This record gives sequence, structure tokens and C-alpha cells, in this order.
Amino acid sequence: MLADKKETQEFGPNLGNVPASRRHLLCDFHMTRDMTPGLLVSHWQKVFQDHQIPDAQDSSEILVSHALGAKTFRLIPPALSQRPVSDHQLQRIERMGQQRLQRVPVQYIIEEWDFLDMTLLMRPPVFIPRPETEELVGLVLADGHNLLSSWEPRILEVGCGSGAVSLALLQRLPQVFLFCLFNPSHPPDPPERLRPFGLIDTIVSNPPYIFTSDMSQLDPEIYRYEDHTALDGGPDGMDVIKGILRLAPRLLKQDGDVFLEGDPRHPEMLSQWLTRNPSVQLRLISTVRDFCKKQRFVHLRRS
Repeated sequence: MLADKKETQEFGPNLGNVPASRRHLLCDFHMTRDMTPGLLVSHWQKVFQDHQIPDAQDSSEILVSHALGAKTFRLIPPALSQRPVSDHQLQRIERMGQQRLQRVPVQYIIEEWDFLDMTLLMRPPVFIPRPETEELVGLVLADGHNLLSSWEPRILEVGCGSGAVSLALLQRLPQVFLFCLFNPSHPPDPPERLRPFGLIDTIVSNPPYIFTSDMSQLDPEIYRYEDHTALDGGPDGMDVIKGILRLAPRLLKQDGDVFLEGDPRHPEMLSQWLTRNPSVQLRLISTVRDFCKKQRFVHLRRS
């Protein structure tokens, strides 16, 4: 019994801080001392499934791989995958597993995440870049005609968050001048600040676009930990979007482009809004579906 108590103290947090429904995990955790990475993944996958944690297998693989210094579970070297993990690694996996049980996103737990071919540092409450936003970068590169025809083209990203979009564009278009407006909800006077650099060729943004009424329906990983100012787009999800569109004619060159990510309901709403607001001098060029076949992106151009 003394050995069991020592194991729990060494590998788990204080039992007084853990809900009774989860204490059996810690009491049994000494059984995993001699477990290989594969068995640990199975162990935590079952724990996560029992507690209805989303993406249980992916979560367990990511946490175990990270503790072993590997990018993915498949990249764990064979020599490591066949032998028990160290006490230090076991302790680290336990800490990360307990965080995941609190619905902390894996991106914040491992403090990094991949976006295209980059690895970005991730700390709460910085907005976690999604796979859909990788498609936004591709859309800018494919349809941003001014970026290829202009000498030293200029791009403005509105609401850059982790910097994922800007970094990806700079990596692929090293000749561009790229400007970032960090907080799209409370902008200074960008036209005045950008005046010395000339007019902008392309504006790109993944703005806050969730309808305020939908915020409470978000997964706990998002609602509890990510910055709500990067998510909540107001009653119609378009507060920041409309601000960007009103700003565009003061910043864009003639035929300059605007690329936006938004809610699937927004393309139709945007089309109607543009009809009611001709002074913004923008026309809708196209709407593009994401990999889930949802209307996700809009491409506009200054008339």
C-alpha cells in the first residue's frame, strides 16, 4: 500500500484537486510505469473516450508524441517506440493528459501547432489557426492578380492573430511589403499610417465572424480558452467585416483585392450589404467553398 501511495504522489497531481470521478485514473496510473508509447496512447485514448473528450485518439497520440520529442506518433523512432517511456516522460504525459481532461486545446498544451509548412508557437488566448485558413492563403496566392503584376506589391492583413497568414504569404512572396493590423475591432487610423507606403494591392482577413448568439454553442476548447474578441463578430457576425469593407476604398488601389474568411451564411448577406452600400466601391468576384463544402471565403475587388 505504501508503494501505491508513493506512485500516485510521484506521477499524479494532488488528489484533493481532482474530481472524485477521475481519481481512479490516478490511483491506477502506477500500472503504466512500464508501458510503451503505443500502450500509453491506448490508455489515454480510453480515458479521453470515457470522459467524452473530442478526438480522443488524435489527442492521445499528439500528447505522447510530444513528450517523446516527435512531431507525430508515426515519427517516433522504432528504438523508442518499443521500450517503456522514462519516468520523466510518464510524468509529463500525465500532466498533459490532465490538462486535456479540462478541455484545454492540445495546441495550447504542447504550445505549438503546424500551419502549412510552418510550426507556430501557441499560447492562450492567441487564436489557433484552423485548416480552413490554409485555404485562405491558397486563395490569395491563386487569385490575387495584383500580387504578380505589381512591382513590390503591398498586402494588409487585418486581425493577424498568431501571424500565420502573414508569415505564410511572406514565405511564398518574399518580394511583398506586408502590413498587419493587430486588433480589427479597435483600429487606429490605418490610412494615415500607411500613407507613406502607397496604396494597398490586397487586403486579407480571417476576422471574428461568429454570430454572438452562436458563441455559447462553441466547444469548451474554444469558448473557455480562446480570445472571444477573435471569435465574436457581433449580432450578424459581420461587425468587423463591414468595418474592413468600409476601410477598403481608402486603402486599395483600383482593382485591388479583398479576401475574407467568414460564416457560410455571409456570402449572401455580403452581396445584399454591398447592394445597399455602393459607396464602398467593391464588387463580389467569387465565393469559395472550404474542404467541408461550406461557403467559407469571399473574393471582392475595388471597382
